[in-house]
Amino acid sequence: MVAVQNGKDLGDLPHILVVDDDDRIRTLVSKYLNDNGFLSFTASNAQEAKEILEIGLFDALVVDVMMPGQNGRDFTKEIRKKGDVPVLLLTAQGEVEDRLSGLETGADDYLTKPFDPRELVLRLQAILRRRPQEKGASKKYRIGRWSYDPLVPEIVDGAETVRLTDVEVNLLKALIRTPDTILSREDLAELCGVDAGERTIDVQVTRLRRKLEEDSKTPRYLQTVRGKGYLLRAEEVI
Repeated sequence: MVAVQNGKDLGDLPHILVVDDDDRIRTLVSKYLNDNGFLSFTASNAQEAKEILEIGLFDALVVDVMMPGQNGRDFTKEIRKKGDVPVLLLTAQGEVEDRLSGLETGADDYLTKPFDPRELVLRLQAILRRRPQEKGASKKYRIGRWSYDPLVPEIVDGAETVRLTDVEVNLLKALIRTPDTILSREDLAELCGVDAGERTIDVQVTRLRRKLEEDSKTPRYLQTVRGKGYLLRAEEVI
């Protein structure tokens, strides 16, 4: 299955992580975002969210304030120390002081429950428009002898060009977002929007490896980590 939504490559859609302990709200918000131009992932608590953030890059987070364990405000404070990914807080508390308290943690916006999901989409779109264009949009990478630009579905070595399929592009984008980091088959299947069957990712990795490696049987760049998954060795080109 090609990872395309409404005619768009899933790798190009804004990646949103929804963090909420309420299963119903989490599922509904995620589905609505997926239906309206985003690619959403979910976590049921702050700890699970932090584990997901270790293996993937996101364009914005939607975080519930009132969660068991670490609450949304403390979670936002913690991740603010590590980066500037936008955060939109969700809460049942609508008082001005509660809103200000949320924004003081470093959150970019605040939405009170219950809310119209259309407003959530509009607020996320506004947050993303306010952000400066990331340098990552024009990053290029070196994978062995190959040069790779995530905006172009091919790898290049001088005059030699090798085209990539849609699935190979999505797989390479998923791996290159966090080079030298192990991604499980399940992680890759979700990031690429393909079937998470036992052999699906293995087959796609094998095909991509044949294009990247001098000897696909002894790979140097797209490596298998036994029992854990795959990692890609790539260097950003300055």
